[in-house]
This record gives sequence, C-alpha cells and structure tokens, in this order.
Amino acid sequence: MRIILERSQCIGCGSCAAICPAFFEMAEDGLSHLKNAIKNTERIGIEELEVLDPGCCKDAADICPVQVIKIQ
Repeated sequence: MRIILERSQCIGCGSCAAICPAFFEMAEDGLSHLKNAIKNTERIGIEELEVLDPGCCKDAADICPVQVIKIQ
C-alpha cells in the first residue's frame, strides 16, 4: 500500500501526528511530515511511503480536516 501526503495543502493542525505518531510528525515549518517518506519529484509538495500495513494512517486520513492524506 502507498501512503500519500499532499504536504503543500497541509494546514498544520497536527491531528495526524497526534493520532498516528508512528508515521507522522510535525516538521520545523509547522506542517505535517510523513516519516521516512520519499518526496515525489514529479509532484512538488507530495510525500509518499510504501508500507505493507498502513495501520493508524487510515485514522489519520479520516481525521485530517483538509483530507490531504491518501491511502492507495
């Protein structure tokens, strides 16, 4: 599965980091960061991470007020 964070659209509320600290943290610029992610060079502001089990990322995607976390 792939976790995608549209970081350029993040509002920095911190709900993803609060509910899923195993995958998300707040970066120095105040926006969410997907731990161990690879930046998508074709789409600026996008972070991606391949995982076998998205675990709490589903909860983070559901709680995000601007819906910038996708699981594919």
